Amino acid sequence: MRNTFLKERTARDIDGQVAKILQGLGNPDPPIRLEDVRDLLSLDLRYFSSTDDGLIRELAHNMRVAGKQILLRPTLLLDAIKTFKLAALYLPDRKRIMIDSSMPPIKQRWGYGHEIGHSIIPWHNNYMLGDDQQTLTPACHEQLESEANYAAARILFMQGKFESGVSASSLNFSQVKALSKAFGNSMTTTLWRVVDFLDIPAIGVISGHPKRILEDFDPANPCKYFIRSKPFCVQFDHLSETDLFAIISGYCKYSKKGPLGSEEVELIDRNGKRHVFLFETFHNSYDALTLGVYRRPGTFAISPCTH
Repeated sequence: MRNTFLKERTARDIDGQVAKILQGLGNPDPPIRLEDVRDLLSLDLRYFSSTDDGLIRELAHNMRVAGKQILLRPTLLLDAIKTFKLAALYLPDRKRIMIDSSMPPIKQRWGYGHEIGHSIIPWHNNYMLGDDQQTLTPACHEQLESEANYAAARILFMQGKFESGVSASSLNFSQVKALSKAFGNSMTTTLWRVVDFLDIPAIGVISGHPKRILEDFDPANPCKYFIRSKPFCVQFDHLSETDLFAIISGYCKYSKKGPLGSEEVELIDRNGKRHVFLFETFHNSYDALTLGVYRRPGTFAISPCTH
């Protein structure tokens, strides 16, 4: 799965909503307390579990699917939670956020931020209330999720406070770890946000361990997520996940967690010019996280990747 970018106008509108929140909180220092955001927006927070029939029935009473309220068959919602692996929900009519209590706290934080994102984007309400006039196509659903993810990132990383802490010229994985700790977010989320923000060519790859391949590994789709900065998309759009995973596999060690290795890698852009990137890979006990950042024009082939 690759990251996508919102239209500038959409991003500006969401940024405006997030700025109001930060101003309303007095522009606090990180990490942001989502409890304070919830109080400011008068949101309610509840937890749910797929094994708790009482909560599921309450959810079923208040949610709509395709414009029709689920009143008689709450098991439909239970099935949906299991089928789609729903970890968080937002009920606009009650201004209530529901979080799966079984998630680790750091993941609950992202789910919490994501649902706050839905709540502050005005045009999301009609879709989430199941308005019969609004048809939620797969493409529309994907767009709504991208917008909520953007809003969550802007809230959790506090807009300019995060951006001022990212130094593109010296960026490495140590800085990602420091930002993760400072803002109270996972390294995976921080890696995504760093690459998404950069105005130089950079990539982030989230995958299984490159050396400890699992039985269900698909060599045609080796990465869970492939994150690219906008300049990387412009100059290196011909490079695929398989190209980059092959490079990552080449320098990584067999260590179970922690740093797996690093290497300067030479990539060839769409015009045939060589560029040196620093690749670093770290395993967080769940996934291998790779950061690749532009360093300088290339002068010799180290580990070239071509069309």
